[in-house]
Amino acid sequence: MSEEVTAVGWDAIDQSLAKVYGDQEPMHYGTMIPYSLGGQDPLDGISAYKSESPIPHWHFVTYGFSELYEKELENKEYSGYGFELTFRLVRHEDEEEPPAWALNLLQNMGRYVFNSGNVFRKGDYLDANGPICLDSDTQLTALAFTHDPELAEMDTPNGKMEFIQMVGISEDELEAMQTWNTLGVLEAGIEQIPSYITDLTRPSLLQNPKVQEAVERGIEEEGSNTGFLFVDQLAWEEGKKGWFHKQSNIMQLGAKQAEVISKLLRGRLLKNKNLSLVGQQTTILFKADDQVGYHETEQEITITLNKDAVEELSQNLVPQEGQFTISTLAGVSFQILKTHIKNQEGAVVKTIG
Repeated sequence: MSEEVTAVGWDAIDQSLAKVYGDQEPMHYGTMIPYSLGGQDPLDGISAYKSESPIPHWHFVTYGFSELYEKELENKEYSGYGFELTFRLVRHEDEEEPPAWALNLLQNMGRYVFNSGNVFRKGDYLDANGPICLDSDTQLTALAFTHDPELAEMDTPNGKMEFIQMVGISEDELEAMQTWNTLGVLEAGIEQIPSYITDLTRPSLLQNPKVQEAVERGIEEEGSNTGFLFVDQLAWEEGKKGWFHKQSNIMQLGAKQAEVISKLLRGRLLKNKNLSLVGQQTTILFKADDQVGYHETEQEITITLNKDAVEELSQNLVPQEGQFTISTLAGVSFQILKTHIKNQEGAVVKTIG
């Protein structure tokens, strides 16, 4: 049986794109050696279409997060991970081929998903900890995810799948999405990023007073949609037992995320919503309660805070190395550690705290 006959998932993607681009032949970048056989690129391929609306841009579409050939996974409802990524990037007048960095970025997303098992859904975000285009002078250092405005969810012979569009965002936009919600920020700035097209040269959306006002109003009225936050530098140190008393337990976190966690505590607990901080070895759950205290299990540490405790803790969570306690929570102290930002070669390029 030929590959063309069995590539039913691939064909379904092509048919969806044909509804948008007709007979346009995209530039396609395939993978020579499959990832399963030791190749470097996890995605089977990436197509790049030339789109003229609403402004000239490249429209990238991946092949490989869904099941492209015969059905292999037991889950019959979804094809593979249930999505393919798209990415829209401003196309300059003299560009005849899409920039290689964008293809590399999409393959990096493939490595992230294939290695971690984490999938992307609308409303997600991801901190790149540096320019999304390496060595470029851009403010875009993170990614947000939403539905592609032209490609609808579809059923394929291998199950359902949707097209999730990746959008380059700035550091302060990421913080606004964490403390309010991703789709709200993107919608508030749609006039500056039509069709959620990424433009490396654009300023932050929050420089627009209307967007800033919408974000502040959203945080005040709705709080934060971020119920789980992955924190690289998160640890819980058990207090040592002395002759007469036990030392305080210590919750450690990095300076880079201290300020965001401060805002999330207000945006979640003051709206009676929980907040889970998830680290490499530790999960710490914050809950709103009239009684301030903490409880330890093998799975997680739960800290309960009332309104006054939330305010006191939030005020002390600043991006500066140090250690402190809050007056109403006995037995726990908080330590903020320096955060070292490293490039892909592992060299420290920035220190926070």
